[in-house]
Amino acid sequence: MKRTVLVTGSSRGLGASIVKTLAQQGFKVVINYYKSESAAEELVSELGKENAIAIRADVTNRKEVDAMVKKATEYFGQIDVVVNNALVDFKFDPNKQKSFTDLNWEDYQKQLDGTLKAAFNIVQSVMPQFMERQNGSIISIGTNLYQNPVVPYHEYTTAKAGLIGFTRNIASELGQYGIKANVVSGGLLKTTDASSVTTPEVFDLIAQSTPLKKVTTPEDVANMVAYLSSENADGITGQNITVDGGLTMN
Repeated sequence: MKRTVLVTGSSRGLGASIVKTLAQQGFKVVINYYKSESAAEELVSELGKENAIAIRADVTNRKEVDAMVKKATEYFGQIDVVVNNALVDFKFDPNKQKSFTDLNWEDYQKQLDGTLKAAFNIVQSVMPQFMERQNGSIISIGTNLYQNPVVPYHEYTTAKAGLIGFTRNIASELGQYGIKANVVSGGLLKTTDASSVTTPEVFDLIAQSTPLKKVTTPEDVANMVAYLSSENADGITGQNITVDGGLTMN
């Protein structure tokens, strides 16, 4: 039986690329959205109701997350993989990014909630069925900016750095139950909704700085997520896998 993957924030952008790639490789997909209902339903129509379901939920709200997990489990029978992808109210705009002196704690809190609180809610909600089956995979979307802050997106990068610590602790504690946890950290993606306002100069700078002389695409990241969702990656846990054309090297 093909695995079922729940992808948060997957009606558009990187999330949509991930669910399309997963569906093409035979996975069942749960498309989570918050505001973009029409885009989510269009994806379901494209992929087929036997392969996809769209469910609205605010991932920072535990009750809504629990309801989504319950509905998805009833629809497909179980959830095998979760992908923490949702991005809350953030644009990669180097011209409008606040300097550190202009930021306030609320800016940080919004990203901490959208990244860490959301991942916490999702993981705790699926844990009972993962533990019961002694199998499951948690994949979180990170960023290479924590290593190489080409643009200092302070609040976003700090939250994503915390996601690595969260993931490695989860991997350490839950590995005994057959549960894997990993992070996929992409470079700046060309192009998603979040990076649509990024200037050509920034994209060119990144491309020229990478060994592959290219900017990372959403499909590059989606292919790694699909691999980690498969049985072929069942021996991998606690890792931060960077997909950025070699711009940063661990």
